[in-house]
Amino acid sequence: MSKITTINPATAEPINTYPTISTKDAVAEVDACHAAFEDWKLLSHEERGKHLKSIASVLRNHSEELAKLMTREVGKLYKDGLTEVELCAQIFEYTAEHGPEMLQDEERTHSGGKKRSIVSYQPIGVIYSIQPWNFPLYQPVRVLAANLMAGNGVVLKHAEICTGSAIRLRELCIEAGLPEDIFTVIVIDHDTSDTLIEYRKVRGVTMTGSDGVGRHIGAKAAQALKKSVLELGSNDAYMVLEDADIEKAVELSVTGRIYNNGQTCVCAKRFIVTDKVYDAFVEAYVARMAKVEMGDPMNEDTELGPLSSNGQFETVRDQVKGSVAKGAKILCGGEVPDRTGAYYPATVLGDVAPGMPAYDDEIFGPVAAVIRAKDDEDAMRIANDSRYGLGGGIFSQNEERAIELARKHFDTGMVRINSFGAADPNMPFGGVKDSGYGREHGGFGMKEFANAKSIYLPG
Repeated sequence: MSKITTINPATAEPINTYPTISTKDAVAEVDACHAAFEDWKLLSHEERGKHLKSIASVLRNHSEELAKLMTREVGKLYKDGLTEVELCAQIFEYTAEHGPEMLQDEERTHSGGKKRSIVSYQPIGVIYSIQPWNFPLYQPVRVLAANLMAGNGVVLKHAEICTGSAIRLRELCIEAGLPEDIFTVIVIDHDTSDTLIEYRKVRGVTMTGSDGVGRHIGAKAAQALKKSVLELGSNDAYMVLEDADIEKAVELSVTGRIYNNGQTCVCAKRFIVTDKVYDAFVEAYVARMAKVEMGDPMNEDTELGPLSSNGQFETVRDQVKGSVAKGAKILCGGEVPDRTGAYYPATVLGDVAPGMPAYDDEIFGPVAAVIRAKDDEDAMRIANDSRYGLGGGIFSQNEERAIELARKHFDTGMVRINSFGAADPNMPFGGVKDSGYGREHGGFGMKEFANAKSIYLPG
């Protein structure tokens, strides 16, 4: 039996050590979750909702503890951790409030409208949830809340570096009154994970992470004829059009790039700026990024904390070096500070072009790629010139035109207009192309793993 040790990325100090469990024990955890599901599925939506509201209350009561734990495990700014806990509470409350209506039976007719029929949304069983480290609480919660309301059980395999956050989430759910086995956390290796995907009592698989890992998980699920939902990151483009408010664009573009230490799938990553406003935007943007305050994630004044691990630091560093080797120019940042911890400074790369990691791939850190476009039409072409399609943004003072571009031309799952944000419980979350498939939030996640059952009635 192997062990994993969590490390504080700000101090490089060990936090805790956890043993992995065997395949046999992992299967037993799935069996226990399935047994709990047999009772949970019989509860009404309203009864399930009471549990969700209770969990929301308990999370808020432990917000400071949870935020500090996330800061220790992944370097998240403490103030952002508090916001994350509140978002999770809101997700549970939104799901409890709207779930019963969204999942209620629908009456229809068949046989030319002469006979009555029912569409009933029924749970399917145990959902296997594989989640990343960048939002230790939010990532598992957005799956958990939706599937508990739908009547399913959830088995969570969280990222190793935030194992403590996963275990504490489950403990607090049980403290809130959730049946002990309907949500469980397992610490396992990748081979055991593949075995669980194939196990007959796992009925669906959902995963957030890189597109490379997503291909593996999706293929395993498909081979086992299991439905999957994949949210696979992106290289989101934010376009600064010719009529953009430059001051607002700069302010939001800084936030959009350094939010969560730059480690968010829907962070602004590629900034595509039309020639007319390119010089004004880049001058102001670089000046502001150069002033980003990097430091202790527990301090209120800190804008940028460490990356989540030394491995993540090395990946970002090498992607920047690889882009520079192919012609990109460092406009600010790019120099590794002489300090303990996985710190990487806010960095802006110019002259970014196809073939560079900063153009083609997702840099999961505070590194912005600035790309010049001839005009608005060219900016949209460049924005869509990506294998990814999760989110994106448009800066323009013509809101109606921006909406039209977002609706008909921007090939992504989500678009922000003159704004930046990560997620909202009321809006669907998910992407297209190599950013995956399926949707979470906004009620859509509650039906991803529900059996839309047709019931035909006579006469």
